[in-house]
Amino acid sequence: MRIVSGIQPTGNLHLGNYLGAIRNWVRMQDDTAEKGGECLFFLADLHAISMPHDPASLTKNTRAMTAALVACGIDTDRSYLFNQARVPAHSELQWLLNGTARIGWLNRMTQFKDKSGKNREGASAALFTYPVLQAADVLLYQATHVPVGEDQKQHLELARDIAQKFNNDFASEDAPVFTLPEAIIPADAARIMSLRDGSSKMSKSDPSDNSRINLTDDADLMMQKIRKAKSDAEPLPSEPAGLEGRPEARNLVALYATFADISLDAVLQQFGGQGFGAFKPALGELLVEQLAPITSRFNALKDDDLVLDGILNKGAARARDVARPTLDAAYDALGLCR
Repeated sequence: MRIVSGIQPTGNLHLGNYLGAIRNWVRMQDDTAEKGGECLFFLADLHAISMPHDPASLTKNTRAMTAALVACGIDTDRSYLFNQARVPAHSELQWLLNGTARIGWLNRMTQFKDKSGKNREGASAALFTYPVLQAADVLLYQATHVPVGEDQKQHLELARDIAQKFNNDFASEDAPVFTLPEAIIPADAARIMSLRDGSSKMSKSDPSDNSRINLTDDADLMMQKIRKAKSDAEPLPSEPAGLEGRPEARNLVALYATFADISLDAVLQQFGGQGFGAFKPALGELLVEQLAPITSRFNALKDDDLVLDGILNKGAARARDVARPTLDAAYDALGLCR
């Protein structure tokens, strides 16, 4: 088993980033290692340039995401951790696969339509061919499994279509160039909402810092934000149905359930009938207990460019070794002399 997954580097990392993707990566790393497989995790900085971006921020965010992944439990001795730009084979294979991918296939990609909006003619070519780079990302390493959310299923199907057509056109049935990866549907990632508005996702773009728990927040600040989190005057119900129409209450209860790794029912059995004056301190203490080691490690790493670049270089060197046989096979299959 070989799992490959990528994440775009973003700044101002918060609880939503951790629970939405990073925690699942740590669990996959541990599960895959037990089965004798391996995981390759990469920062999708090449994908990031398909949209308008600030170069200095991209560099900074790539390093910050590296620090967050290591702080949260990605073990660079057991998993590969690198950014795409340090492994040129991603870009090379994308170009080779562009000859196999079809414009009609790319025209059907719903994410391009969503991201380009009404100005499709003004979108970058990189945004249009983004799914071919995604295919290269996983086919390059002969991935057997790729974790996908609902919005990425279509892109994995495209990767399989490209791999199958390439194999059919340029390889023999007994010696295919590419493995067709299978989808892994990760455990439902917790949907973390704003601490100021239970109907909006927690976001780095919210102007209020009190709307989110950042990975850089210390214990006192976390407790302060939880105490100030929007709630309501009603006591907590004894069962989840009682949270209907109470988005802020549901968000805080869901946070507790996620970090305690128990169901909403179990949380409400413990706190049902109590007000938020009792519940919020308990929630804050739980967050501090679980996040303090992560925050401490993240803060120690986030400004150490030398260490972070060393981590990425180490992972990239290992990834290049894994990628080389596949890239060579693709060149040879296409009849390209090098």
